[in-house]
Amino acid sequence: MLQFSVSRAQPCATASPQANPVNFDEYCLQKAAPPGSSTYYALRQAPAARQPLLTALFALRREFEETVKETTDPAVGRTKLAWWQKEAAALAAGEPTHPVSQALAAHLPDVQAEYPALQALIAGFEMDLDQARYLDYPNLQRYMTGVGGNFASVVARATARDPSQAESWAAPLGEALMLAQIVVELGNDARHGRIYIPIDEMQRYNVTAADLINRKYTDAFTELMRFQTTRARDAIRKALDALPVGERHSQSTLRALAALALALLDEIERDGYHVLHQRIALTPIRKLWVAWRAARKH
Repeated sequence: MLQFSVSRAQPCATASPQANPVNFDEYCLQKAAPPGSSTYYALRQAPAARQPLLTALFALRREFEETVKETTDPAVGRTKLAWWQKEAAALAAGEPTHPVSQALAAHLPDVQAEYPALQALIAGFEMDLDQARYLDYPNLQRYMTGVGGNFASVVARATARDPSQAESWAAPLGEALMLAQIVVELGNDARHGRIYIPIDEMQRYNVTAADLINRKYTDAFTELMRFQTTRARDAIRKALDALPVGERHSQSTLRALAALALALLDEIERDGYHVLHQRIALTPIRKLWVAWRAARKH
């Protein structure tokens, strides 16, 4: 659900790194973390040696997001994700063709070890092509695990002191960040036909899909959003508390993203949850301060 406006390359036209000396690190930076974005400031909190790998991972996620969010025809989206499945296999075989894959080949210590996780991440994004609504929270959790949990686990392993244990504490944080994104992107998602708030929760608060699409602010909507925001905030804080003390320094990027999400939820709450007609955002200088402070908090 992260939104960036950057130039796009055609994957099939990209040659191998030997034939085309493309600056894949620069491509990844422009794709995932343009200056001023939350990801940009979160990545800058990581050690310099780790930033290219982390940037490539966030760029890969952005490629998947663009595939499912900006494709109106599900059949086309599935074709593109199928291409990415093949590209992930090519990456594992040491023959990447896309700039993001080339960056991962250059920076990921054990590509083959992460291949199953990349497959699972693609499968998670494929859910966006299969459904645009979720009946209840357990169904939504499947999506959040497939996308948010898997991605945070891959990111965590890239810098963790003990990668073998990373998934146990990183996946809940990734899912919690997805809950925050649902609040932040509610209006934009609804305009594109996707509503991630479970149907039974909307019914409980007497809010309809038409209310969201038509940008209808009511007391019922405010109560619904208060519930969604509180749940996301509590989930992020719980996940941060569960982060092992010995891993807090290694996870500066994820911790910065969590702090930025919490700050943005607070801003949305102060604004009265007016997220249907606009995308509320933090200023770049505030993002810098929040990310910097979070990465240095023990």
